[in-house]
Amino acid sequence: MKKSEVPQDESKLEKANIREMCYAVDENGEYTTELSTGWDPKTIALDNAIKQIEERVAAAKRKVAQNESSPLEYYMELNKMDLPILASYVGIWKWRVKRHFKPSVFKKLSQKTLEKYAAVFDITVDELQTIKE
Repeated sequence: MKKSEVPQDESKLEKANIREMCYAVDENGEYTTELSTGWDPKTIALDNAIKQIEERVAAAKRKVAQNESSPLEYYMELNKMDLPILASYVGIWKWRVKRHFKPSVFKKLSQKTLEKYAAVFDITVDELQTIKE
C-alpha cells in the first residue's frame, strides 16, 4: 500500500493517543514506515476482544459474589491472565492455583501465599480478599 493510503480510521487507539506503525511504499517505490490511527476491520476485532474480556471479568465477579469461586479468578481475568500464566507468575503448580479458586481453600491460604498473589496483581492482601462493588 502507498504511504498516502495508510488507514487513518477512528479507533480506540486514536482516543488513547496511540499510533500503530505500518509499512508502506513511498513516492520513490521504497518501503518506509507510516503511523496509523487504525482501520475499521482491526477496530471491530479489537472491540470484540475487549467485549469478551469484559464479559469474562463480569462472569468471574458474579461467581465470587455467589461464593462459587475465590477472588483469585476475578483478579486473574481482570489482569488478562489465564491459569498457566498466573501459575508461572506466582511459582505454584497450575493444579494448586486452580484449587485456590475454591472459596473454602482460598480462605485457608497462608499469608505468604496471599502475598505472592497480591504482588502479581499489584494490590494489597486486603484488596485480594475482597472485590469492590
